Amino acid sequence: VWHALRAGGIPAERIAVGGDSAGGNLAIGLANRLRAAGEAQPACLWLLSPWTDLAMTGASLAVKDADDPLIHKPYLEELAHAYLDGADRADPLVSPLGADLRGFPPALVQVGSAETLLDDSVRFARAAALADVAVTLQVWPRMIHAFPMWNAQLADGRRALAEAGAWMRGHLGG
Repeated sequence: VWHALRAGGIPAERIAVGGDSAGGNLAIGLANRLRAAGEAQPACLWLLSPWTDLAMTGASLAVKDADDPLIHKPYLEELAHAYLDGADRADPLVSPLGADLRGFPPALVQVGSAETLLDDSVRFARAAALADVAVTLQVWPRMIHAFPMWNAQLADGRRALAEAGAWMRGHLGG
């Protein structure tokens, strides 16, 4: 999709890339691959409850297990096993928590406080900040994994989407 947009004449600075959960991982992976290839970066990244550590070392996997109705470590283990097919879980292209984030575009990370992947977001935002990336971390109290996807029923989901939209427009120049 990135290459099709660029081939269609859309400048990189007019493209926001985002994803939730594993899609957040893929958005980070795109930025990583573009940087490695010397290509222009998107204007910004919107990362909603991103899964950034397929090695699953975050404490919130256990601490928040009873709070999160959707995502649990055994389920993530199944997904990681199927996706990786024996590849190294610590590979930065697979677990962007360990990637060199220098030169990445600004990122907005939104996550719920009641989700098992909370540490993936918090630790990624910290790693981005340490790499001099402009990063905004929003932890939404009592919200679950990818909570804005339930925006029809959740006022906080609607607010999070509105904030993400305003943030992206600010990085896209209007």
